[in-house]
Amino acid sequence: MRMMIHGCAIPYAFGMCATIPHYSLRLATPDDAEAIARHRAQMFRDMSAVTDEEAETLFAASVPWFRDLLSTELYVGWLVLCDEEIVAGGGIHLREMGPVPGCLRVGRWGHIANIYTAPAHRRRGVARLLMETMLAWSEAHQVDHVTLAASEDGRRLYESMGFIPTPDMKLRR
Repeated sequence: MRMMIHGCAIPYAFGMCATIPHYSLRLATPDDAEAIARHRAQMFRDMSAVTDEEAETLFAASVPWFRDLLSTELYVGWLVLCDEEIVAGGGIHLREMGPVPGCLRVGRWGHIANIYTAPAHRRRGVARLLMETMLAWSEAHQVDHVTLAASEDGRRLYESMGFIPTPDMKLRR
C-alpha cells in the first residue's frame, strides 16, 4: 500500500511531531486511557449516537478496555496537544487477518478509530495531521488493510486521503 504524506514530515519514530504552530503530537500510553475514552464518548455524543448520560457510561466502560489494548499494543494511539493540553486524538486497532484476495498471506488489519478533535481546535488541520501520522505508521509497520468508519463530518477528509466507501454490512441487534 503506497501512501503520500502531505504536510507532516514525521521525522521521528511516530512520536513527537509539530507541524502546526502551537500543536504537538505524541504516542499514547496506557496512562492515557482516560483521555482516549473521554474522546470516544465525546465523539459519539457529538454524532448524536448517545445521550450525555450514555456518554458517561460509555466513558467508564471504555477506560479499562483502552488501558488493556494500549498495554498489549493491539491499539496504537496518538494525542495532539496544544500548550500541553490534550485537544485531539485517534488510533489504530490492530488485528491479524487471514489471506484474502490482494494479500495472499497472513497479514495485519488496522482499523482507524476514535478520531476526535475538541470543538475549539477543529478546522485547523489537526485531524489531517493525525490521519497522516497513522497512515505513515501503518505503511512503516506493514499494515496490509486500513479501514475506518466515517462520520458525515469526517467523510470529506477521509475521501481526500484516498479512502473509499465499502459495502461492509453490520448485523442489527
